[in-house]
Amino acid sequence: MSKKDFWLYNLFRHQAAGITATAIDFGITIFLTETFLLWYGYSNATGAFLGAIINFFISSFWAFKGSKNKLKNQMYKYAIVSTGSLILNTVLVVLLTDSALHFDYRVSKVITAAIIAWTYNFLLMRNYVFKK
Repeated sequence: MSKKDFWLYNLFRHQAAGITATAIDFGITIFLTETFLLWYGYSNATGAFLGAIINFFISSFWAFKGSKNKLKNQMYKYAIVSTGSLILNTVLVVLLTDSALHFDYRVSKVITAAIIAWTYNFLLMRNYVFKK
């Protein structure tokens, strides 16, 4: 497999893992906000945290299988990257929702998730957490 094909293969698997984790993240966020009337900022942080846990296991054992980093090292690095992602995610959702734009929190979450997934998360997961 060429280097370009391998990169695309990693990108596809990372996105598949991300879609699964995002579905869980969004489901939890909307459930907590709509059912328990929890402020969307807290719901978002909770959903992002639980989605990150799911994403770690899918990424570690499938998307980036064969990483030269040991599992304990992956967990440590993933925790660092995920903390940054959770902070970026929550701040951007709150800013887009509470700013002059006044997006619905769900629209803010979709915009934020797309930006973070294709930039921050993929690059750091591939080149730092699950480095080959």
